[in-house]
Amino acid sequence: MEPTSMITDNIAELLVKIIEFTHTRQKVITHNIRNMHRPGFIPSDLAVDEFSDSLNSALTEHARSNCLVLCDSENIKFGAEGSFEVKPATDHQALNLLKKSPDEYLEIQINKLLENSINQRVATELLKRKHGMVSIFEHHPNN
Repeated sequence: MEPTSMITDNIAELLVKIIEFTHTRQKVITHNIRNMHRPGFIPSDLAVDEFSDSLNSALTEHARSNCLVLCDSENIKFGAEGSFEVKPATDHQALNLLKKSPDEYLEIQINKLLENSINQRVATELLKRKHGMVSIFEHHPNN
């Protein structure tokens, strides 16, 4: 089931945006790992802090007025019908680290990928629970 088909209210909309953002970020980070040995490669990342600030502002406004207001930022643009566009930007810290220590660069990218996966999983689980869907993790034999 597509996450966008599960939007029923403001909080669900935010969870869907988190899922979409983390899905896009996963692609960017994976690209950074796959291409790190290409000459002239420049790593990028999504503007995580901008995205977080946008969601925090939207939640604050939602709590105040029960209205979800998502504001554009330099790298994130919210569109009609719940769409949004996020553009990767050069990750200058990663670029410097890649030049200095490729092993440390790779470790940082893997950690970003793991953190991103956790964020995506949490948002997905919250959305499932909001819609009364059974979590795939609840019936795992090891739980």
